[in-house]
Amino acid sequence: MAGKTIYNLNVRGKRGNIVQTFPATEYDFVPDHLAITKDDLVHVQWTGSNSHDNNNDGDAGEGKDGTDRSNILQMNDASESYPLEIKEASFWDGVRSLTDPDADGTDIAIGLASAGYYCSEKGTDNCPKDMSLDGRDEKIDNKMNNAPASYFGHVLRFTKSGSMNYVCTRNNNFSNRSQKGSLWVKDD
Repeated sequence: MAGKTIYNLNVRGKRGNIVQTFPATEYDFVPDHLAITKDDLVHVQWTGSNSHDNNNDGDAGEGKDGTDRSNILQMNDASESYPLEIKEASFWDGVRSLTDPDADGTDIAIGLASAGYYCSEKGTDNCPKDMSLDGRDEKIDNKMNNAPASYFGHVLRFTKSGSMNYVCTRNNNFSNRSQKGSLWVKDD
């Protein structure tokens, strides 16, 4: 990683609608539009909570009260509000993880989609099989209540140029709010 520019892709904001979160903001990716070159690296990570106290004000949204969750799934177009299936998410074919070198694009996409609840499809040197999609006995909750609140993520290297629009499925359930972003990878 020496000599490389590392960008941090994170989450900001808190749970609730615009009035409940003021003077903060609703959930958003930071940055929500990121343009990099293939020489750059991106560390995808975020923090959340299992016990925030909004004094019964600000739990509007999905999932168990007092919890924050985020995830990233590729969308076909930024104007949409639903993700592609992972097998159709071709952006990940040109992505490698420096923090889990054995992970392929599908493993990275599964980790981001599940906020780390699954660390890969079948297990890697850095992801035990019992933490993988194929190895976990308990499946992820539809509202991600059993997913980790915080996600260490991956430091990503890009081998192909291209672009990706992405969405957080937990925090994108309302017509007036969305947690979306875009990533563009350019040749040097």
